[in-house]
Amino acid sequence: MGNRILVIDDNESVRKSFEMALESTDYEVDTVESGEKGIELAKGKKYDLIYLDLNMPGLNGVETMRKLKMTTNDVPFYIVTAFHEEYADRLKEVEEEGIIFQLLRKPIGIEQILRYTKIVMEGINEN
Repeated sequence: MGNRILVIDDNESVRKSFEMALESTDYEVDTVESGEKGIELAKGKKYDLIYLDLNMPGLNGVETMRKLKMTTNDVPFYIVTAFHEEYADRLKEVEEEGIIFQLLRKPIGIEQILRYTKIVMEGINEN
């Protein structure tokens, strides 16, 4: 597996948390504040993991994930949100479309970010 991670979240403090959590790793981390910017970056780079917020202005996380799926075929999506219940129906639709994602609830701490990232990027088993 590679080492490129994309974080899409409109909240600057969340983006900073990901940067702080992963700064001592070998991962290349790009952060953007909108789905539109994330889609543009993904057109020019191949990412190995995408962290994504759901509740964002402009394109919400569900629509962003759908568009990203068209250009990034096998990238794992980790949705990091406090609004999972509001998006439950839309997330179910995305699952039915064959888009696979994991759901993480905010707030998410630096240790959690590092742990989930290592699980995905390095295939570390939690057990």
